[in-house]
Amino acid sequence: MHRAINKTHLRQLTGLLQRFQSTLVVVEHNNDKLTPITLSAITAANKLGGEVSCLVAGTNCAKVVEDIAKVQGVKKVLVAQHDAYKGFLPEELTPLILATQLQFSFTHICAGASAFGKNLLPRVAAKLDVAPISDIIEIKTPDTFVRTIYAGNALCTIKCNEKVKVFTVRGTSFEPAATEGGSASTEEVSASSSAGLSEWIEQSLTKSDRPELASAKVVVSGGRGLKSGDNFKLLYDLADQMNAAVGASRAAVDAGFVPNDMQVGQTGKIVAPELYIAVGISGAIQHLAGMKDSKTIVAINKDPEAPIFQVADYGLVADLFKAVPEMTAALQK
Repeated sequence: MHRAINKTHLRQLTGLLQRFQSTLVVVEHNNDKLTPITLSAITAANKLGGEVSCLVAGTNCAKVVEDIAKVQGVKKVLVAQHDAYKGFLPEELTPLILATQLQFSFTHICAGASAFGKNLLPRVAAKLDVAPISDIIEIKTPDTFVRTIYAGNALCTIKCNEKVKVFTVRGTSFEPAATEGGSASTEEVSASSSAGLSEWIEQSLTKSDRPELASAKVVVSGGRGLKSGDNFKLLYDLADQMNAAVGASRAAVDAGFVPNDMQVGQTGKIVAPELYIAVGISGAIQHLAGMKDSKTIVAINKDPEAPIFQVADYGLVADLFKAVPEMTAALQK
């Protein structure tokens, strides 16, 4: 005899499944501070139900461990410190995650959909012989996820039956978890010796007084309409008046105007600031995928038919070489 499952029974079954979930969030940090996208990944992990653990791997990361233990929704912080993790290389972190998974048998493993997470988790998934899912924007059930496809212009719901669900989380789609109020326990996990596949030499960072692009509250971006890299000074001057980060479209990057770490879009950085000002950007769908979740979008373009105006809250049809200096001058008063 078969009995139909109504919505009440379905909710009860979902609740029962969630109690058996356990999620590992791989923490992104620089040995001193958390990267903000990790807080969004923790929020996503908590939507799965069950316990959330965070793995902090580094060289001298006691401050990060202390901070992550205070984050709401985190039950346990797993800590591994070793010289091999100096550069956070995926070749070195993957064996650690695999050993941690062998010990704790998590049902889910996730990280932010940053360069760090997208570089690391597909490697982990391959070693676990499961298919990874990238850029999750919604979690419906512990095995049903939503992600964007076609440059963010369509949604795809994925049913995942893998033994371990490995996925990255789009930071702009989940509110950051609260950084106070948590009281997670900490536990040392065995740090693996160097895999010897690669070696960290050094990194050279561009120093800037402006906010970091991915987490800035205000972003000013320029496109091909600026005509040269020298003309980006117009945007730098405006950004300095607004304590804003400066971004660029792929067209501007491909033209060599600015370095690729400034690129906003599907193949660049995903941003969702309070205010996004697009200057001389036509609004290709790939760019829109990287900034369409911004709270307020302002577009400045001399072409009234530019696609960017279709998503902009405020549009100014004008010559940017006149309009931007006027905005900067007005802010200086």
